Amino acid sequence: MNLFSALLRRFAVLTLLAVLAAAGPVAAIAQPSDTVADAAQPANGIVADQRQKIEAITAQVDAIEKKIDASAEDDVGLVEIRSELEPVDKALLESGVAFRPRLTEINSRIEQLGAPPAEGQPPEPEMVSNERRALANEKAEINVLLGKAEDLSVRVNGLGNKIQTMRRDLFANMLTKRYQLSQAFSGEVGQEIQTEFSTFNRSISSWLRFAFQFKFQAMLGATFFALLAAAALQFIGKRLVKRVIDRDPTIEDPSYLARLTVAFWSTLLPSVALSVFLSATIGLFNYFNVLRGDIGSYLNGLVGVIFLAFFVYRLSHAALSPDMPNWRLIPIESRPARVLVWLMTAMALVVGLDYFMGLISETLSSPLSVTILKSLIAAVIVGVLLVLIGSVRPFIDAQGSRRRWPATLRFLLYFLGFATVVAALLGYISFAQFISQQIVVTGAMLATAYIGFLAARAVSDEGSFGNTFIGRRLKARFETEDTTLDQLGLAASVCINILIVVVFLPLVLFQWGFQPGDIANWLNKLATGFKIGTFSFSPFAIVTGLIVFAIGYFITRWFQSWLDDSVMARGKVDTGVRNSIRTVVGYAGLALAALIGISAAGINLSNFALVAGGLSLGIGFGLQNIVQNFVSGLILLAERPFKAGDWIVAGATSGTVKKISVRATEIETFQRQTVILPNSELINGAVGNWTHRNKLGRIEIKVGVAYGFDAKRAHEILLEITRNHPLVLKNPEPFVLFANFGAAALEFEVRAFLADINNGSIVQNDIRFAILDAFGKEGIPIPSTARFIEPPPEENWPIDDDKLEAEHYEKEQVKAKAAVERATKRRPKRPDPD
Repeated sequence: MNLFSALLRRFAVLTLLAVLAAAGPVAAIAQPSDTVADAAQPANGIVADQRQKIEAITAQVDAIEKKIDASAEDDVGLVEIRSELEPVDKALLESGVAFRPRLTEINSRIEQLGAPPAEGQPPEPEMVSNERRALANEKAEINVLLGKAEDLSVRVNGLGNKIQTMRRDLFANMLTKRYQLSQAFSGEVGQEIQTEFSTFNRSISSWLRFAFQFKFQAMLGATFFALLAAAALQFIGKRLVKRVIDRDPTIEDPSYLARLTVAFWSTLLPSVALSVFLSATIGLFNYFNVLRGDIGSYLNGLVGVIFLAFFVYRLSHAALSPDMPNWRLIPIESRPARVLVWLMTAMALVVGLDYFMGLISETLSSPLSVTILKSLIAAVIVGVLLVLIGSVRPFIDAQGSRRRWPATLRFLLYFLGFATVVAALLGYISFAQFISQQIVVTGAMLATAYIGFLAARAVSDEGSFGNTFIGRRLKARFETEDTTLDQLGLAASVCINILIVVVFLPLVLFQWGFQPGDIANWLNKLATGFKIGTFSFSPFAIVTGLIVFAIGYFITRWFQSWLDDSVMARGKVDTGVRNSIRTVVGYAGLALAALIGISAAGINLSNFALVAGGLSLGIGFGLQNIVQNFVSGLILLAERPFKAGDWIVAGATSGTVKKISVRATEIETFQRQTVILPNSELINGAVGNWTHRNKLGRIEIKVGVAYGFDAKRAHEILLEITRNHPLVLKNPEPFVLFANFGAAALEFEVRAFLADINNGSIVQNDIRFAILDAFGKEGIPIPSTARFIEPPPEENWPIDDDKLEAEHYEKEQVKAKAAVERATKRRPKRPDPD
């Protein structure tokens, strides 16, 4: 029984092991299926999520299309609808991008599964077949959704083009629409104008009673705070730019820059202060619920009229300066200047009132005949004022008689004036209004911007910025050099130009029919970028990249200076090593700054791979010397066969190394000539370095002693002189070599070692002077090396060179013996040692 139980237990254990062994492969096979199921779950979630988004976008596009048809006559509404299309297009792009990771996974998995078995081959496992089918279905569903997204994107772009076409047609129809002037002169127009005025008067009166009875304190508070804000702005502005806003009557001949600056700021600052006051007043009135809907519309129009008239008056007064002739920008007489100021102001006032009266008629829903009559009168008045401005004689000729405007300007003024009047009389009221508004409003803005541009250009002129108030303060406080001030003037000029463009360009665009939504769309495109072919560009990103690169550049330069001055200089690092490290750090920092700047600019370098591949062949042939020099420069910086400050000899060039760059090496010769040697020549050619490991070097001085003198005594004198020089090393010891028996002298060579070979010329100079003095005291003659060979008579020609040389040698020997005899007679006899 016990044996049977033991056998039974063993059988159960073996059976259990067999079951587990059989279940192992099944579990192993089932595991990928579970994994696939787990992975498919989020994938199916992505597809469902994007399907809902695309369906929502489809409904949104349908609604936008209906709104376009409903706003066919509303330019502002069309701009708002256009702004709604931008996020829709962006959402479609994001939906398409969201599928890319899943599509990549599906394609990778299908590739792993391989091709399905061909006909006649054993079938694949059912689990693999199901997975293949599921992946194919999911891929097909994703492709369907991508197709819908692409169709929607095309539809959105088409709607944007449709809006653009509708706005263009709307603007053209407005300008070319012709009205019947008979409506303006019908008998009922007078009664309609009186009715409009009475309605407007009742509306204003009822609002004033309401405001004074129930909102008087709020109205006073709003006006007070608006005045306070404008006064603060005016006060701060005058404190900051007082010297450039007030005309100084004591200055008889101000500079053109001073006149431009005063004209620009005396126009801009008061106008900005007035706009702040008017805008703050309306804003505070709305905040305290002082205004009704119609009154708010009237007040906005009245604010525009006041600001336009004030701005044109300030601008014309600043440019023409009727009271101070020396501050005028245009050399005209005082009386015509005063007349022109009032004519321009009157024209601005007429245009503003025309706009305000049209606003009243629109708010009160007045008959069209009333609007036509008022606009006709305003257009004719503006045209007449333009003709009057062209008729002014502002100049004085040499004979003292008044002279008109230049012919081109006079013709332009007459043409615009008559065109406005004729267009109005022919019934093109909207076109006449458009011309008059652009002449006044756009002309005023362009004139102000032009004055600003002229001032910016004058600031950039050489020496101009130093004569300004800021330039004088910088020069007095920081002792800034004139060159630096000119550079600051150039930078100030660029900043002023950018500021003028940023401020006035949107204003001019608004005046020409563009809406704020258009500007917002353009800015959005600039921020998100645009495509040219397959390349994407974003101006904002590019500017960001340039700023990042500039910051990296300045950080690199600062780190170079800190490393060189604070670390290596205190560590007594060799000058050449410092220069090499500084150069390497500079190039590495600039390369890193360039890479970071390119990344910040959002430029994908892989897009330029094809271009780089196409240029590689040209680079290989055309720029091989540059590349060779570049590589040679890197080798020089790494191996350092010479460094900055070394005295080298390269071919015929000998001098001190000043700078080693990656392309060439700068050498300064002892004549202070700068020689630029390509690095490849220094690598491939022989270069002698006098100060490679150290500055120890040897000098040689050749000395000739006349025949007949004691050579040993001369040797002693030369050796003594050399040893006594303070810069000559004791070890290695200097020595004097009896080099040769020359044709006219005994030739000696003084050899001495110096700790710094750069002092070689000084030591050689000192030793030569000492030799000359010692030989003079000893009576040792130094024979001349000059040789004059007297030619034989013509009858002895042809000349025997050997014979002539021998005769010359004999003559030189005779001269040497005579010199020795003279020296022996002069030399004092030495005492007998015995």
